[in-house]
Amino acid sequence: MRIMKSRERVAQPAQSSFAELFTPKLLTVLQEGYGLRQLRADAVAGLTVAIVALPLSMAIAIASGASPAQGLYTAIVGGFLVSLLGGSRYQIGGPAGAFIVLVSSTVALHGIDGLILATFLSGIMLAIIGYLRLGTFIKFIPFPVTVGFTAGIAVIIFASQIQALFGLTIPDEPGELFEKLPALWSVRDTVTPAAVVLSAATILVILGLRRWRPKWPGMLVAVGLGTVAAAGLHLPVETIGSKFGGIPSYLPAPSLPAMSVEQVLRVLPAAISFTLLGAIESLLSAMVADGMSGRRHRSNCELVAQGAANIGSALFSGFCVTGTIARTATAVRAGAHGPVAGMLHAVFLLLFMLIAAPLAAYIPLAALAGVLAIVAWNMIEKTAIASLLRSGWGEVAVLGVTFFLTIYRDLIEAIIVGFALGSVVFIHRMSQMTAVSTQIPFVQRDQADTPRTRNAYAEDTFSNPNVVIYRIKGVLFFGATGSIGSILDRIQDSHKALIIDFSDVPFLDATGVNMIEGIAHKARKRGVTVWLTGGNREIWRAFLAQGVKKPLVRFARTIDVALDAVNKQGTKR
Repeated sequence: MRIMKSRERVAQPAQSSFAELFTPKLLTVLQEGYGLRQLRADAVAGLTVAIVALPLSMAIAIASGASPAQGLYTAIVGGFLVSLLGGSRYQIGGPAGAFIVLVSSTVALHGIDGLILATFLSGIMLAIIGYLRLGTFIKFIPFPVTVGFTAGIAVIIFASQIQALFGLTIPDEPGELFEKLPALWSVRDTVTPAAVVLSAATILVILGLRRWRPKWPGMLVAVGLGTVAAAGLHLPVETIGSKFGGIPSYLPAPSLPAMSVEQVLRVLPAAISFTLLGAIESLLSAMVADGMSGRRHRSNCELVAQGAANIGSALFSGFCVTGTIARTATAVRAGAHGPVAGMLHAVFLLLFMLIAAPLAAYIPLAALAGVLAIVAWNMIEKTAIASLLRSGWGEVAVLGVTFFLTIYRDLIEAIIVGFALGSVVFIHRMSQMTAVSTQIPFVQRDQADTPRTRNAYAEDTFSNPNVVIYRIKGVLFFGATGSIGSILDRIQDSHKALIIDFSDVPFLDATGVNMIEGIAHKARKRGVTVWLTGGNREIWRAFLAQGVKKPLVRFARTIDVALDAVNKQGTKR
């Protein structure tokens, strides 16, 4: 059997070398040339980001059930390694609000030691995912899923700060949202007016500075003013010192987390959750930086760096590290030249610990709760939600299911179900785009033997009533084979030759091949010859791989070639 090959070559993706995939952006920047001007730009940007990260890292740690010192350890060690080894030019790593739900539940179930071990295991998994070059697949998570779970996390974060915002006294605050709200309402008579005023003032200062002085570090200014007010006026509110005893002025010595087979198995689900969310958040943040700067990150290199950062964070008693969108965007806006800005941001945070750690004891928790209330509000992508609600039932369903599962059930469950539902919606829409059209087999030719444009199929003008031609248009995959197969099945009883054209089929999967094979077997039993035409090299390779070949079917380059063969043979084999 001789198969007529398509003249068009199928473009093969260029294979990148290991060095191209995993060379840190820091080396790329240094190779471009790095001098005093670039260092000055990175130093300014690093200091700007550190000012933003300082209160945020402590606030996220406290909301996660860890100590504020652990938040700083995470930002310092993890942030430095992310910038040192990462595949993004501007990525800033550290503790992220998106992890609050997962980290707090891990602390509740396994304690701080379990959290550190889960972070360590997550780092190993992230590095493996990167080295296996799976970073590209993380980007396939549908946009409504990311918007939905981010909004759900924002709601949970805000709910977790109600106690600190209002200064409520509750002996044992439930973790689940719909158990937490009734419990908080039951202790509403314990509201501390000073905490309410302080948290409200923090929020107003941040919003006010964002509007009238957008270049000022609003969060740091608000927390600083709240600290001065609480200490100067001796306000009866909880502080970092009263709850945690302050923060140390040094990094702890690195040490491996305690582990055994039983402990590893116990925290493994949490580690997998950290890995999945960390990969998603990091690559989303890198994509945001790409959009702002016009650069392009290396996704697999970035995941390897995130893995190293989580391992490093765990060695220094920190917790989950990921790329942080707000701090990364701050670095870009502040004029960062490259990864040195992220490394200097970690250095500036370390200097704060060494010099000003005693002052952190006076920071009121109500002020940090105000900061997290703003973070939660910013996490809700209002514009994106509005556009998705206008997009159609599919996007609305994926968004709603992901959002409510995040709140009611579990973040990872929400992502998996949302992804599955999004895939079903996509398959449904793709199947609707795949269609079958009929073609008239009679082609008049001019003296140059050039085919003229075919008219629409009409039975009364059919030059050969024993031949029927169908052209498939679109991707022939499992989602479309049911409807396409039913159409093709209808024409087998009254014809002697069936020509199926694949000129407009860019791809078909095994299910599509199996469907064509089934039609061919039925046709052969009824004496109908099946011709397959117009496919590219990959299409023909797919048929041959599953044994669909002569004498079951015949191949031709074009419909006209198949028609000539049919007419010469008188529709006989």
